[in-house]
Amino acid sequence: MFIGDWMGRGALYWPEHVAVVDTAKGAAGRFTYRDLNARAEALGGWLRDVAGVKRGDRVGLVAHNGVEYLDVLFACGKLGAIFVPYNWRLHAAELTDLVRAIRPRVLLFGEDFRDAVAQVREHVGDSLHLVSLESQGLPGATAYTQALAHRSSQPVKNDAVAEEDILCLLFTGGTTGRSKGACISYRMVAWNTLNTLVHEVRPGDVTVTHTPMFHTGGLLVYTVPLLTAGGTVVIMRRWEPEELLALIPREKVSLFFAVPTQYQQLLDSPRFASTDFSSVRFMTSGGAALPVPLIQAWQAVHAVPFKQGFGMTEFGPGIFSMGPEFAVSKAGSIGRPNYFIAAKLVDDDGREVPTGEVGELVLKGPSMCSGYFEDEAATREAIDADGWFHSGDLARVDADGFFTIAGRKKDMFISGGENVYPLELESVLYEHPAVQLCSVVGVPDAKWGEVGRAFVVLKPGAESSGDALLEHLRGRVARFKVPKRVELVERLPVSAAGKILKRELREAAIAADAPR
Repeated sequence: MFIGDWMGRGALYWPEHVAVVDTAKGAAGRFTYRDLNARAEALGGWLRDVAGVKRGDRVGLVAHNGVEYLDVLFACGKLGAIFVPYNWRLHAAELTDLVRAIRPRVLLFGEDFRDAVAQVREHVGDSLHLVSLESQGLPGATAYTQALAHRSSQPVKNDAVAEEDILCLLFTGGTTGRSKGACISYRMVAWNTLNTLVHEVRPGDVTVTHTPMFHTGGLLVYTVPLLTAGGTVVIMRRWEPEELLALIPREKVSLFFAVPTQYQQLLDSPRFASTDFSSVRFMTSGGAALPVPLIQAWQAVHAVPFKQGFGMTEFGPGIFSMGPEFAVSKAGSIGRPNYFIAAKLVDDDGREVPTGEVGELVLKGPSMCSGYFEDEAATREAIDADGWFHSGDLARVDADGFFTIAGRKKDMFISGGENVYPLELESVLYEHPAVQLCSVVGVPDAKWGEVGRAFVVLKPGAESSGDALLEHLRGRVARFKVPKRVELVERLPVSAAGKILKRELREAAIAADAPR
């Protein structure tokens, strides 16, 4: 196999080098490249020989971060199967809908999600082969230890796998609020890795992966690129500032990624000042612009360089980067396009806008996804006839070629690193018998970046409360999507065409929240 067998190559080039440290497993959580290859061989053999997984079949996983994500990813790579990591924050009903849509042959799950997976099986049926990562599992589920103990009589590989095959599906969202599976090809991962090597990582680097590994940020920002270059990935089960600060000197971490709110949490930790950062070459910030005062507060204690990056599920994710020398002079910028990426800003008619003016960010390059799984309409909407990917982000570029995000064309907002789509929440609110009209917008929040604010007009004579409507939402969508507040109002602002003016709602909410 010329592509896809990461751990086969890793075991050949760096067999005894530590590839992964799974911190939740203690002393048993250190795995060399030889170890990871053996695990991928065993699991891949079991998937093929016992579960009947073939090239193009889907293999799902719902679990907290752990080496198991890489076991399944690399096993699928050997077979040409498609890895599908599901968002563990989803409501059981949402998870069921996605499983039905994607139709995995096998679903692996962690104990924390046992009940949700049981509900999935009730609706999907026994054709779904379940594998429990822990011992308790569910009746009829295979134990993960049993799969890892499998030994195949035939080599675990598929020489037909090529660069345009799909390695994994990573879920994003659309304007309708429905989750879409971005098709991540081997070609996309390889070119993103090359961009990352040009701009970010070196062979032998050590990073910490704390972002959920069902996200592109957890799986593809540094994790897979480093494991393609002989580096070491330290996996945290969940984000915990104190744990990260302890890991940096212990594992001699050389780089890591976090969002501004997490850097603030690290700065606020009692452990921050005494932590030894001498091994760290740089830290990357993404998700939002890194405030200059935060940079200054960090570097008053630890002179560690900050870089700024920008990416998305469907492209890269390494699209833009900015070196630490520009962290203050170009504060707020996402940097310049990475080496093998073309970027421009266009108006609604597709014409490139002048320097300094706002336009939609469109992108082209070999690290673009292959569209959306079984959704040709969404693919055509995102990728135009000339091969440009339309991001939906509004940005401006200065005379030096530095891009700055100015907003979003659509109404999506980001809460705690998760995309939230108002139309999905509005659709659920409209299911309540008392709701006549509603609108959901994102408003700034000190902890989560943005949170939802719902505005609801009740039907004449109907009665309900904001708390009751929040409870209605909690029973139907993931908790991170539920708005922080529901406001009952007499009317909503509408345009002459009858469209609800979300911008007015958001601006009024921000003004009302402002300190007086």
